[in-house]
Amino acid sequence: MLTYLAPLLVFGLVVFVHELGHFLAAKAVGVYAPRFSIGFGPALWRHRWGETEYVLALLPLGGYVRMASREDQATAFLEGGSEESQQVPEVGGNAAAPMVAGSEGDREWDPNAMKPFGPKPIPEHRWFESKPLVARLFIMIAGVTMNAVLAITLEVGTLAVYGREYLPAVLDSVVAGKPAQRAGLVKGDSIVSIDGQPVHDFQALVGHVSTAAGRAISLEVVHDGVRRTVSVEPESAEVENQVTGRKEHVGRIYAAPRPKVARDPLPFPAAVAAGWDKTWENAGSIVQIVRGLFAGDVSTSQLGGPIAIGYVSVMAARGGIERLLQLIAFLSINVAVLNLLPVPILDGGQILLNVLEAAKGSAFSARTREYILRAGLLAIALLFALVMFNDIKGLLQRFG
Repeated sequence: MLTYLAPLLVFGLVVFVHELGHFLAAKAVGVYAPRFSIGFGPALWRHRWGETEYVLALLPLGGYVRMASREDQATAFLEGGSEESQQVPEVGGNAAAPMVAGSEGDREWDPNAMKPFGPKPIPEHRWFESKPLVARLFIMIAGVTMNAVLAITLEVGTLAVYGREYLPAVLDSVVAGKPAQRAGLVKGDSIVSIDGQPVHDFQALVGHVSTAAGRAISLEVVHDGVRRTVSVEPESAEVENQVTGRKEHVGRIYAAPRPKVARDPLPFPAAVAAGWDKTWENAGSIVQIVRGLFAGDVSTSQLGGPIAIGYVSVMAARGGIERLLQLIAFLSINVAVLNLLPVPILDGGQILLNVLEAAKGSAFSARTREYILRAGLLAIALLFALVMFNDIKGLLQRFG
């Protein structure tokens, strides 16, 4: 069952945490937020508690928090039109969705409530724009902050519970005629140090060898309790960088590890440190990919969308709860980083827009805001079309 629910769990949790950050921050500074929605399109479930309506919608591809704003014309095209005299636009990193104007025919009418649930006007001090710049930035940055917190929490939790996985530096095979075989390495050899530096796992061995192309290195090896030292000179090999997709030349000795995973149990303080490092390592990888896309070093064919994420979610769920939680952590920090891009309808774009208005000393006109938001929406639509093309192409290749 978890396998089939995995895509919904992955999408839902990452989106929920992001929008919850915006929502809690808005509440904390007194901004009126009449709707909190997970998903877009027709509502499958809705209920109003207090002054906020909570919604689960049909399409679980994002979410939004509606906040009271005087900027009605600039955002109306994103939200299906204004709500009578008070527009309540969405604030969040996940595009926009329509909300029908409140009336007795549309939803339960409350004569003591503010629009759109009742007739009372929204006080100006509850508008998003009425708050100082620091409060507005706090609201806008809260979503990505919550995603980062989720990623760190899951990384720390999995490491604390399951320990750290690694492949021991024990050889399972060597390629005939290649450096490892020529140096006398054989199946079952355990590499304990390189040039006097201890080696804990096979990844560390690869890291040392990769930087030593054409240079002899000394390996201390243990086999059946017998310790010996061998000298091996890694060959230069062309490989594809898994992050950027670029070709790189690295050292290789052509030996494969024994495919048996081991685990290091970690005390909680060590798990916290390792989880923190892993999260920012993932964030750095995402930044590197984005930089590579703009520089032309990374192909757009590497980008995936909802279908790819759904497929990976199913595969992760089949690998167990640990794999699924690690995927959620990775996607959560992914959402945090990408939402900081200066694209108008993403958090980063909204932050930039508010800072520019503060520096200018006045708000941009409604027409200017609308043009800016339209440009952002076009950019996101083009990106969505690209990743969907990649997703469908990948789907056909897997099942074709």
